[in-house]
Amino acid sequence: MPDLQSPRLEKLDENTLTAEQRALAQSIASGPRGQFKMSGPFAIYLHAPTFGELAQKLGGHLRFKTSVSPRLSEFAILCTAQHWKAQYEWAMHAPMAEKAGVKPATIRDIQAGRAPKSAPSDEKALYAFVKELYAKRRVSTPTYNRAKKVLGETGVVELVGILGYYAMVSMTLNTFKAPLPDGIKTPFKEPK
Repeated sequence: MPDLQSPRLEKLDENTLTAEQRALAQSIASGPRGQFKMSGPFAIYLHAPTFGELAQKLGGHLRFKTSVSPRLSEFAILCTAQHWKAQYEWAMHAPMAEKAGVKPATIRDIQAGRAPKSAPSDEKALYAFVKELYAKRRVSTPTYNRAKKVLGETGVVELVGILGYYAMVSMTLNTFKAPLPDGIKTPFKEPK
């Protein structure tokens, strides 16, 4: 089983960051997140600060400034984290999803890879969209139309952006073995 506590990148010291790394940390802290943590994707982005700046700005927009409600956005993020078995992403966003209004039973179903049976119809429509897009790399007209009825055209474009961004974040976290904060158990069994 892969050791999640042995990240592949050297942990940087906040006191010895380069000017570009400090600028990235400040940009994250002064943006919609309101803080910078030396963990997760942001700690990884410090190793490529020009890329990190572009990525965090896109992420800030997709997470905080779209027409997709926080509940549905967090729901989509959880579906992505489950698809990629992104330990850190799930651990950070499951509490946010619950706070935004996703039911605990729905969160448990998504984590287990099950369709959320007791979820509201808007979440079920997005779940079908996400699962179909990840499985088939396309979305059928009926599935698209259900999501469009919930989100409108702009919202569906933004949803695809949310899914793409968090797929990138999940791949980043998985590739570099981002450690979970102390005391957080891995939400998924690590693939062999």
